[in-house]
Amino acid sequence: MTKSSCVEFDLTFINKTSDMSRSSYPKTHPSVIFYSVLSVSPEYIVAFTGYFSAKARSLYISSALRNTGDGTLEWHIVPRENPASDFPSDFELVHIRQVSPWNLLNLEDHPYIKRVTPQRKVFRSLKYIPSSEPAAPCNATHASPKWQSWQSSRPFRRTSLSLGSGFWHATGRHSSRRLLRAIPRHVAQILQADVLWQMGHTGSGVKVAVFDTGLSEKHPHFKNVKERTNWTNEKTLDDGLGHGTFVAGVIASMRECQGFAPDSELHIFRVFTNSQVSYTSWFLDAFNYAILKKIDVLNLSIGGPDFMDHPFVDKVWELTANRVIMVSAIGNDGPLYGTLNNPADQMDVIGVGGIDFEDNIARFSSRGMTTWELPGGYGRVKPDIVTYGSGVRGSGMKEGCRSLSGTSVASPVVAGAVTLLASTVLNRELVNPASMKQALIASARRLPGVNMFEQGHGKLDLIRAYQILNSYRPQASLSPSYIDLTECPYMWPYCSQPIYYGGMPTIVNVTILNGMGVTGRIVDKPIWQPYLPQNGDHIDVAISYSPVLWPWAGYLAVSISVAKKAASWEGIAQGHVMVTVASPAENDVGGELTSTVKLPIKVKIVPTPPRSKRVLWDQYHNLRYPPGYFPRDNLRMKNDPLDWNGDHIHTNFRDMYQHLRSMGYFVEVLGAPITCFDASQYGTLLMVDSEEEYFPEEITKLRRDIDNGLSLIIFSDWYNTSVMRKVKFYDENTRQWWMPDTGGANVPALNDLISVWGMAFSDGLYEGDFTLADHDMYYASGCSIARFPEGGIVIAKNLKDQGLEVLKQETAVVEGVPILGLYQTPSDGGGRIALYGDSNCIDDSHRQKGRKLTWESLNPAHYQLAHTCPGQSHSP
Repeated sequence: MTKSSCVEFDLTFINKTSDMSRSSYPKTHPSVIFYSVLSVSPEYIVAFTGYFSAKARSLYISSALRNTGDGTLEWHIVPRENPASDFPSDFELVHIRQVSPWNLLNLEDHPYIKRVTPQRKVFRSLKYIPSSEPAAPCNATHASPKWQSWQSSRPFRRTSLSLGSGFWHATGRHSSRRLLRAIPRHVAQILQADVLWQMGHTGSGVKVAVFDTGLSEKHPHFKNVKERTNWTNEKTLDDGLGHGTFVAGVIASMRECQGFAPDSELHIFRVFTNSQVSYTSWFLDAFNYAILKKIDVLNLSIGGPDFMDHPFVDKVWELTANRVIMVSAIGNDGPLYGTLNNPADQMDVIGVGGIDFEDNIARFSSRGMTTWELPGGYGRVKPDIVTYGSGVRGSGMKEGCRSLSGTSVASPVVAGAVTLLASTVLNRELVNPASMKQALIASARRLPGVNMFEQGHGKLDLIRAYQILNSYRPQASLSPSYIDLTECPYMWPYCSQPIYYGGMPTIVNVTILNGMGVTGRIVDKPIWQPYLPQNGDHIDVAISYSPVLWPWAGYLAVSISVAKKAASWEGIAQGHVMVTVASPAENDVGGELTSTVKLPIKVKIVPTPPRSKRVLWDQYHNLRYPPGYFPRDNLRMKNDPLDWNGDHIHTNFRDMYQHLRSMGYFVEVLGAPITCFDASQYGTLLMVDSEEEYFPEEITKLRRDIDNGLSLIIFSDWYNTSVMRKVKFYDENTRQWWMPDTGGANVPALNDLISVWGMAFSDGLYEGDFTLADHDMYYASGCSIARFPEGGIVIAKNLKDQGLEVLKQETAVVEGVPILGLYQTPSDGGGRIALYGDSNCIDDSHRQKGRKLTWESLNPAHYQLAHTCPGQSHSP
């Protein structure tokens, strides 16, 4: 594909476009690329194509490394003393001293070696105390056309998703006095587990694994601990923190703070040390052992944003393919959207969010959408389900009960319920990861006034799930089960804006759950059937789908656009998509099971809005999940200095989106290069915190578009190479220094884009409070405007020189820092350009409450630009 060509709009769940084709590295800083290639970890996970003995694995690695021709290469296989050591394995941990990328390429060239990735060090903190989170490492990226490892911009820290016991009281609601309802003692009884207990169902015969901090041998709450195993480098099986004990108690305690399934077979996997540290290799060995032990249910009350930690994700897929029902916490990064944790964001895993005992979504519970799909597509609905995660009582470390909050608490509530439900089914062959998730989401109670990215399918209903599961027949189903773009607030953000002719296609990603088997296929192709009496022919529906459903799931990506005949029409249009799924019948050689599912679609169509009211958000140049060290836009945020948000108008810029909609603007998302849209349809192109470079063809087209009336608003951020060197950090795990790949934004790339108008951002770094258009503002680590054309309007403010503070620990106030530029291009009918040096003011993840730049304060009309510059009035 040439740079000038228009990329196909990727509707699939996982964007397969290689990041190599769209370099994120600044043109003016080529040393970053060199550094990234040479930065390697001393320990690597070598994944094989199958399970082999220790001797065979050693021979394969030796053979591959001999082919490098480097006789001085020092390496050894790191011993792993754990219960899985006596069994064949599909990976090895190798320590390679002074390795080169070519050594690693030779390893991957071996026919039995699938992938080579750096060993990850995993941190976890038990309580929500941001100021004391341990500094966690980042690992190296090795970029080559063949060996494409992937690297998070954030430390690979799969954190405990529990909070301090008092945190749940901060619900974000009004704190006026009211009569407090009495809360029943046990969460299992609140969810009516005692109804199933009275029927004789107590979890008997179900193997449930708890991957956590261990459990003491003689804890009085447990009567059926089948096995305790230690996967850490500490010589103990006991829980030194209490978190693993609490989680196990919610699932299987038999007294005091009663668990759901007291008679279940409990398998304790100690995968975290008392200092809350783990490694990916520990998880991989423990996961392999869980498969060998034929575990039925596995609770993982940990998570991180590292959804492309390949060895971990691959192993989760293998676990669920082996019929292990994995339940995992969705994360504690709420109320910010787009903050889902892995593995709960995977289709084959039951992702659990938290609510309080008044059925409010817990403020801490992470919100969707998933961000795997960005920038080309749109995220999926997660969490799958929500349940109690605030002030839940569970087993204390030695005895008695304690209360904890967090999605780490909600996860074992669902895991305990799943264990109990599995024990009620006579034909256990019907119970698998897909059928269990189908029963949970079909029975869930929808919470009123809450959207799907907060609650998923709703609140866990144990009894209804029991009823559905015990009348279950293998089938396929969809999540969500329908698309209604008129249903608010549940289908937010889809319902917040009608569709119209000429708009970017509305993409809805639907998960296909296949309860018939671990693998399946879609027969023929999905069929769109418009309802003609309900104006279904007024919309065009395009569908892409996964050719293979594995494990237990696939996707249906639905693209909805308005037909030309409805360009001036207003009304509701309806229809449905039919899809048939087939899976091999397990007990019938050569036969197949089939299931046909209907996906109803309902949309609101309006006449195409005027150009001045249409805003296009450039998503394509925002990295969905940065492949290197990207520092925070706000350098004051020391707790977590690495930026991991995908930057989307419906996630961390959600407030801005809602404000634009309330002002009557229509906001569309561009998930393709600038060469791929018709600028004559839009009043404004909005670029916020861009990290990607711009192809020359994009720059040429944008200049032409602005000459023809398109307006451009750019929110930049800081970029200073000296500061970037200053904020490097030493990673003790990989024993290397990490240098940022860019600053808060890719300013050199932005300057290439706007240079034709005599505009440029500086490498200055400023901070401070000021007032703009009667709004109290805060400039959080922003840059200034270095050049701006005569005839434009420049707003300057007195700010602190934060760059000086970072570099020399000196404080100075700079007067008249140019931060906002407004310009009317001179061509007849030309558009306007607005530049602002800081994106934090509109970013929900950074902005201080009550301090934001509003659309009105940026609107050039507020500065009477139409009266001071020639040309007609345009949208901002």
